[in-house]
Amino acid sequence: MAYDKFNILTSSAVPLPIENVDTDQIIPARFLKATERKGFGDNLFRDWRYNADNTPKENFVLNNPIYSGKILVGGKNFGSGSSREHAAWAVYDYGFRCVVSSFFADIFRNNCLNIGVLPVQVSAEFLDKIYKAIETDPNTELEISLPDQTITIKATGAKESFDINDYKKANMLNGFDDIDYLLNIKEDIREFALDRPL
Repeated sequence: MAYDKFNILTSSAVPLPIENVDTDQIIPARFLKATERKGFGDNLFRDWRYNADNTPKENFVLNNPIYSGKILVGGKNFGSGSSREHAAWAVYDYGFRCVVSSFFADIFRNNCLNIGVLPVQVSAEFLDKIYKAIETDPNTELEISLPDQTITIKATGAKESFDINDYKKANMLNGFDDIDYLLNIKEDIREFALDRPL
């Protein structure tokens, strides 16, 4: 399933300065019955967002109207726990296109990259700068440049580089998942196969 191409994203951000956010907190297990990547955003952080009677919890950041944007800024060790890809689906379906943290669980990071959510890992010091900038002004914008592999706090100009696998970077720039990539090179695969004896 192709997704939107990712090039340069400039957006305000939603701060979630909580460490060790696991995939069951991102999308509770009781919402994993669906197999399509739709509707999961409604239940992103469900138990943190809503009371038992389904009323919004006023003190949770996603229910605070002063915060918005396509970037989620999480604490250290974001996406730990079980390998459920539904956690990445929920992040994407909610509308986030980038998650920033000082450390990601490997499986969550890869699940994000497979569906068009860019995980940007920064130093703990830079993460703190982001939180302080958002605290000063909730409308603070971050610029994420995938071609340059940089993240910039627009208000201050503070910038840091981030790493990404070359293959995943190319896929995100083109809006490809792994299947799209293979379909895109199917003629090369066919020619390669023809050159090989059975």
